Amino acid sequence: MFPKKLQHKLQRRIENNSFRKLSPQNELVDFSSNDYLGFSKSKTIFNKSHQYLVEYGYTLNGVSGSRLLCGNHELYTIVEEQLINIHQSEVLIFNSGYDANIGFFSAVPQRNDVILYDEYSHASIRDGIKLSNAKAYSFKHNDLADLERRLSSIRAQSRTKDDEVYVVTESVFSMDGDSPDLVEMQNLCKEYKAHLIVDEAHAVGVFGFGLVHQLGLEIEVFARIVTFGKAMGCHGAAILGSEQLKDYLINFSRSFIYTTGLSPHSLATIHMAYEELLITNANAKSHSVVQQLKENIKYFKAKYASLQLRDSFINSDSAIQCCVISGNSIVKKCAKVLQGQGFDVRPILSPTVSEGQERLRFCLHSYNTTQQIDEVLNLLSTFVRD
Repeated sequence: MFPKKLQHKLQRRIENNSFRKLSPQNELVDFSSNDYLGFSKSKTIFNKSHQYLVEYGYTLNGVSGSRLLCGNHELYTIVEEQLINIHQSEVLIFNSGYDANIGFFSAVPQRNDVILYDEYSHASIRDGIKLSNAKAYSFKHNDLADLERRLSSIRAQSRTKDDEVYVVTESVFSMDGDSPDLVEMQNLCKEYKAHLIVDEAHAVGVFGFGLVHQLGLEIEVFARIVTFGKAMGCHGAAILGSEQLKDYLINFSRSFIYTTGLSPHSLATIHMAYEELLITNANAKSHSVVQQLKENIKYFKAKYASLQLRDSFINSDSAIQCCVISGNSIVKKCAKVLQGQGFDVRPILSPTVSEGQERLRFCLHSYNTTQQIDEVLNLLSTFVRD
């Protein structure tokens, strides 16, 4: 018999209209995936990855062990060296962004250390923090004044210079699409002798090799988490930092130590996705997928403004554009209307976001057309107004 406590929790989800179910893939116009540059659908990347494996004789379907046992095949070295050159930091590849965040935050901050995290931090960051022995406090979203108050208070109360402070943020927030002032945040961390950690999951590819890279903060930032399942269109993640941090994670990060390594095919795809992004960024004068995505973001924002929807949207210059529609029931109905007209727009429900901040999240891509943007926003405007 299913435990009553668990059944009760499921029933509450049903009553709150927040019950989740898996659904099959559809043929609707894509405004929901994280495939911002279309790399997951790229035949060029697929064919190059396959040819690379054939050319170098990689015939393994899997590696049958962790990287510390038999799973650390040659492609790991090739890809990590490639990423070192691109990201200008040491690199350790993990199986997913969730694994990377769990592995970092459960292992690095120690007892009596303090973690200050943005209140909108991703679930994987929060889960990793829960596994840590450090004390943790949130600060107001993208609020540098509140962060400084926290830092000043912590340093005033610090009993020993050995207690470390870690500040955690995202360069592009997954539920709002906005960004913090990373330069000023790093300045604060430097002033209060804190370590800055930046999750770059939704920035890599959309903003070059990440906002930290664009701002020239690679050496200043203690650690970055990059994932390959968003704009890079494949799977896996990496933690970027110093050589000492890499050595420490290899020795103490449980989600790295106790899991089977990625297959050669996964690493070959990461390798070729980065090669494609290098080519795209090198051809800045050509009309690349990155440039097309930027134009689509600009067009989307101008369109919703012309429809008097500006106040309903959270301001964002990223590929994530969110229209706040309070209430799980209402926002689900709105999504259903859009889906019924052929547009794959997903509702974001509480408790994923705060109650009253439920929203439709539009993920934009290089392959979305202006006609598709016009049609979906015109439809949205029929039931959402300022």
